[in-house]
Amino acid sequence: MNILFVCTGNTCRSPIAEALLRARHLDGVEVRSAGIYAMDGGSMSSNGQKVLESESIPFEHKSSALNEQIVDWADIILTMTASHKQAIIFAFPHAISKAYMYTEYVTPQDVHDVSDPYGGDLRTYETTYQELNTLTDELVKKLQGD
Repeated sequence: MNILFVCTGNTCRSPIAEALLRARHLDGVEVRSAGIYAMDGGSMSSNGQKVLESESIPFEHKSSALNEQIVDWADIILTMTASHKQAIIFAFPHAISKAYMYTEYVTPQDVHDVSDPYGGDLRTYETTYQELNTLTDELVKKLQGD
């Protein structure tokens, strides 16, 4: 199964989510991330890197702009916000059946946007990391049929 995480610039939330899921080493699961307004080849935010390093989560990241090739690669597209989901459906109508807000997909009883740490301090990134880590735990349970 190919899972794609999508946020705005592919420098904060989606690369953290990608690293978290990749670190779970699930058989048969490939993970990538992209951004609605990303530029190809950029780095992850420095505070995002610091949070992952402090939690010993390995990562390699260069930002990627969302495009048809990566949308078609994905079996499931998990967005950080409702507006990201709507942008995908607008730009790639054929992806409507596989695009979900991350919270919608794993915690349908508590659908909300994932907090955006962009421009925030390390504590802000730590809060977003914890939110994404909890969502990733729920995603793993769902993928494993629990």
